[in-house]
Amino acid sequence: MSRAPATRSGGPRRSWSLRLRLLVAFVTVAAAAVALVTAAALVGTSAGLSAQERATRDDTLRRAGDAAVTAYRRAQGWDAAVLTDAVSVATGAGARLIVRDADGLVVRSTTGMGRMNGSGNGIGRGPGQGAGNGSPMVRSLTADGATVGSVTLVFTATTATAGRPVAWRWIGIAAVAAIALASAAAWLLTRSLTRPLAVLTGTAKAFAGGDRGARTHLPVSSAPDELATLAATFDEAAEQIQVSEQARRQMAADVAHELRTPLAALQAGLEELRDGLAPADTAALARLHDQSLRLGRVVTDLADLSAADAARLTLRPEPADLTGISRAAAQAHEARLRAAGLTLITHLEDAVPVHADPGRLDQVVGNLLQNCARHCREGDTVTLTTATAPDGRARLTVADTGPGIPPADLPHVFTRFWSSGTGGGSGLGMPIVKSLVEAHGGTIEITSDGRHGTTVTIGLPARPTSLLPGTGGWD
Repeated sequence: MSRAPATRSGGPRRSWSLRLRLLVAFVTVAAAAVALVTAAALVGTSAGLSAQERATRDDTLRRAGDAAVTAYRRAQGWDAAVLTDAVSVATGAGARLIVRDADGLVVRSTTGMGRMNGSGNGIGRGPGQGAGNGSPMVRSLTADGATVGSVTLVFTATTATAGRPVAWRWIGIAAVAAIALASAAAWLLTRSLTRPLAVLTGTAKAFAGGDRGARTHLPVSSAPDELATLAATFDEAAEQIQVSEQARRQMAADVAHELRTPLAALQAGLEELRDGLAPADTAALARLHDQSLRLGRVVTDLADLSAADAARLTLRPEPADLTGISRAAAQAHEARLRAAGLTLITHLEDAVPVHADPGRLDQVVGNLLQNCARHCREGDTVTLTTATAPDGRARLTVADTGPGIPPADLPHVFTRFWSSGTGGGSGLGMPIVKSLVEAHGGTIEITSDGRHGTTVTIGLPARPTSLLPGTGGWD
């Protein structure tokens, strides 16, 4: 009894499903991307707020300094200068103001330092102290080309510090929403990817379990193109396997049927001879010999049919002359046709180029002539013709004046083991011819009115085609 593989700790190893793995991978990638973007947004926002705050402070320092210089010029000194405008600028920006003269003594301060005159000016004459715990910004004050003092701003609260929590809060909300959206999209995507695979896996298991009718029946719109193509290909392969198995079972039954009759007759005749129920004369031996010949023909035809089915893999096509091949086949079978009381007439063009396997093509012509010898009546005529068709393809025609084939039987001529009831064959000759012709990339057509003979027309390529192995050309 098989066991699941164990980990080092001795417990069973659990394997994540493909769907879970894809979901985790997609969510991880999305989370990493969101985290990276969030970090960049936070850093950028902080930098932007800090730069904006710096620019605002610089502008406040400039305006406060300009206001102090203007007051200095109006009062012709710091003693009577009214610094209300400078104080307003600083207070409006949330900063404390310290104005010093050229000697560094505090002239005006909003920090509560220095003595105040009646106009609200600080007149203190000591060095400035107690600027507070903020970040001081200092600017020299110049009037008429001379430095008359300085202005200091101390910012106790920053706009960046106040705005950063708001920005972070909204960035965090956006990050969570992005991860949620990415997770939902990842779930839908993994579902669309794994569902067709699950259907395909289930169908494959059912098919492997013996259900030859199992198919995915997966709609093209319900899966990505590649998976839909894979499912369609599986269905086609399963269909071909089912058809092949049906054909193999049918062929096995047909072979058994074809072999049973001559074997039974041969066995019965031999038993009669063995038991002395019939004399072992020439007539009895001839009957047994005929049955053995029939049995040999069936076996030979089966071998030829198998070779014809595999001809696409074993063909050796090369530039050849259909006329020369047909002439040689006619000479080889002329004696048999004559023995059957038939007259062979040939109309062969001087040269009809084809790209084919000469040996297989000789087998095609020979099978057609043998078929005529088997089914035509004594005194009938067989006409063998080769020509080049207007489209450049080679054409081979074998026509006879025999009894013909009934129209109802024409569709079955290329069916394996089919017989018209006239006897004399295994029902494999025409299927062999058809397989060999199609292996060459050719076409075959048979016509008959059922009374005045039969005509078989074969078309073959004169040049290599994509259906043929090899790329040989003409010299």
